[in-house]
Amino acid sequence: MPSLRPHGGPDSVIIRGPRKVPLMLRFLSLATLLLFAPCAAAQDAPAQPADAKQIFNGKDLTGWDGDPRLWSIRDGVIHGETTEENKADGNTFLIWQGGRTGNFDLRLSFRCNATNNSGIQYRSKHITEGNPRNKWVVRGYQHELRNEVGFPNISGFIYDEGGKRGRIILVGERGTWETSGKQAKAELIDEAGWKTLFRLDDWNDVIIRAEGNHIQHYMNGRLILDFHDNHPELALKDGVLALQLHAGKPMWAEFRDIRIAELK
Repeated sequence: MPSLRPHGGPDSVIIRGPRKVPLMLRFLSLATLLLFAPCAAAQDAPAQPADAKQIFNGKDLTGWDGDPRLWSIRDGVIHGETTEENKADGNTFLIWQGGRTGNFDLRLSFRCNATNNSGIQYRSKHITEGNPRNKWVVRGYQHELRNEVGFPNISGFIYDEGGKRGRIILVGERGTWETSGKQAKAELIDEAGWKTLFRLDDWNDVIIRAEGNHIQHYMNGRLILDFHDNHPELALKDGVLALQLHAGKPMWAEFRDIRIAELK
């Protein structure tokens, strides 16, 4: 086939075939691939660490401590439930007794109903002094758990349970907390993406990774939150792991396949 003559100006190249490709378009396409391919890969959850250990035996609450009126084992999963007859006196927690959360990789599956919310506490403090509402009060970082799909009231954001900062950083955001406050951009997932990702009324898989001041939350294999806590006084480095039942409306939450690994 004969070569085509250039007639589109200096930003065109001669090709053999029925059309010509502008040089600028070719460069933009290459730049787009280079820019976005690494980001897409970075959103995938890392492989589970080889030394991850199960910390729930699937049979009983050995190694965990919480209000026996509210926590039990049903069909091999941890079941927490409040009712009109058995109410939570303030937010209450099932606290892991087998270790602490400093630098760690935590993986579990959860499901809950939509009448209230739950959470996963990490790098938190068990409050035993100062007349707490119950024996299982915990304060610190919380991975919010909800059975909802409308932003921002969904699973995955970091809440400052018992602290001053409220919703520290939201799902979809990549950001920091400085002495001046929060700095973040919503660039990881939007509401439409969340509605596709989250399994309403079903089991969902959570990964929490914390290394130094860097915290990442993953939902069903995708990065949903990326946070650096740079506040010199409020950032948390170590503490207990716990599961929440929220005060208020009757609710239930279930947890299974709980694994944790220490990150060096």
